[in-house]
Amino acid sequence: MSALKLRILEDVKTAMKAREAIKLGTLRMVTAALKQVEVDERRELSEEDVTLIITKLAKQRRESIEQYSQAKRQDLVDVEEAELVIISAYLPEQLTPAQVDEIIKDAITQSGAVDMKDMGKVMALAKPKLQSKTDMGKVSGLIKALLS
Repeated sequence: MSALKLRILEDVKTAMKAREAIKLGTLRMVTAALKQVEVDERRELSEEDVTLIITKLAKQRRESIEQYSQAKRQDLVDVEEAELVIISAYLPEQLTPAQVDEIIKDAITQSGAVDMKDMGKVMALAKPKLQSKTDMGKVSGLIKALLS
């Protein structure tokens, strides 16, 4: 079992004992998502798998916050933001914009990309270094801007 998953399970117990309802609910949702993948794929999750699932959950929260904000539902925004803070604590440290730019420029140089047709090559080189450490949607936009 991955160290991150064990940490989450221990934090569930701690939240239960401390009667932290929001944290407990959020962590149970995370463990349910992890368990779902384990059951569906019939395998134990690696550290990277757990990180990717948590990254996906964080992205869902950010998208929900944006939609609820547009709908002027501050009550729902508050709930999603609280969950995002809890989930983000389990993500690896995020890269700075300068670090992201450097990785993208290195990938462009390594792939010899010159225009938008080469975007796939650049993404293939940059994705392993950036995934779960930054928003990949923004990365795509940055690559498009540099290649166009």
